[in-house]
Amino acid sequence: MTKLRLGPLADDKAVKVSVELPAGVHRDLVAYAETLSRTTGQAVSDPMKLIVPMIARFMATDRAFTKARRDQSQNGD
Repeated sequence: MTKLRLGPLADDKAVKVSVELPAGVHRDLVAYAETLSRTTGQAVSDPMKLIVPMIARFMATDRAFTKARRDQSQNGD
C-alpha cells in the first residue's frame, strides 16, 4: 500500500481558494487525489480541497519554519 503524507481529510467547513496552478501541478494534484481516494477509501470530490491540508502539512514539517516561528514567539514578536 502507498504511504502518502496526507491521510483522510477532516470533515471541515469548506474554504474557498482562488489560485492559478501550472497545468503540470494541476495534473499531479488530480493524480494525488485519485491515489488518496484509493488509499483511504474516502472519495476526494474536489482535488482543490487538498491544497489547504498539503500547505498545512508542509508548514508543520518544515523545521526551519518551526524554529523561526518558535524564535519569533520567544522574542515577543
